[in-house]
Amino acid sequence: MKQIIVSEQEAGQRLDKLLHKILKEAPGSFLYKMLRKKNITLNGKKADGSEKVACGDSLTFFLSEETFEKFATGAGGSETAAYEAAFAQIGRLEILYEDKHVLLVHKPAGLLSQKASAEDRSLNEWLIGYLLAQGKLDADTLRTFKPSVCNRLDRNTSGLVICGISLAGSRKMSELLKERTLHKYYRLLVKGCPKQELTLEGWLSKDEALNKVQILSQQAYAKLPVSEQKNYAGIQTSYKVVETNGDITLLEAQLITGKTHQIRAHLASIGHPLLGDVKYGVASWNQAFRQRYGVKNQLLHAYRLKFPKMEPPFEALSGREVVCEMPKLYQTILQEG
Repeated sequence: MKQIIVSEQEAGQRLDKLLHKILKEAPGSFLYKMLRKKNITLNGKKADGSEKVACGDSLTFFLSEETFEKFATGAGGSETAAYEAAFAQIGRLEILYEDKHVLLVHKPAGLLSQKASAEDRSLNEWLIGYLLAQGKLDADTLRTFKPSVCNRLDRNTSGLVICGISLAGSRKMSELLKERTLHKYYRLLVKGCPKQELTLEGWLSKDEALNKVQILSQQAYAKLPVSEQKNYAGIQTSYKVVETNGDITLLEAQLITGKTHQIRAHLASIGHPLLGDVKYGVASWNQAFRQRYGVKNQLLHAYRLKFPKMEPPFEALSGREVVCEMPKLYQTILQEG
């Protein structure tokens, strides 16, 4: 017999889905048979699998140890060790908010949000390692749920990242991002002095092979053949000037839509590329600031988040604004550059 207590991270899902995660190698017919025969019970009672599980619910498996282990796969010691190693290697990161469901963290430039290859150690691995170190997660829970980042920033973009640390938290944050009711604002340094405040509109197409996008104006898009227009998505980027020295300007931009490299490419398309941007910027300008200040990447920072009104259990974030201060380099360049 084996007993598992449903954690905060696992709560809110159907029992049959949770069982499929615990006994990943077991066919559905086996699981439903075990439920019918009361070899798997929920809180000591017969269940059919459609029940929604809550934190603290008890799952009892009247199965031999050999049968359970045969069908169960998951985290295990080696995978836990990999997360712990990632946490140790990346080190301490600034956490701006944390509760049972959501964690907001400052991702430094140079760190991947999610790994691109098996060898990478990203913010995602750091997150799980952090929760393991804090005793808020264990190997058993990792069998059924893995906390993860909800919004990704480019490797060389710094700032606020939203992490779901429970199933409910992940679902809610994904919902807000999909419905665009969670507003994201970025701070960035650009060449020249744009108009004080503007909402840019255009059309974006991504070249997957080059990992680079192209921006077209409304007029240029309208001239394309219909067969080519389908490769473009409409985008909107709103910005306002925060401070300028005439040559370099600090902007705050809001992503109304959220496409790959949208802010970088959109500002470059109107003649105001980001400082340090090797894909869409001015090479000679970037090189001058690389030599003087060590700028190696685009100076783009996810600065603040504004959450909508939300019901429990998210009342602590309801209507709240969270700010992640810019690296000091931004202000230094603006004052001296």
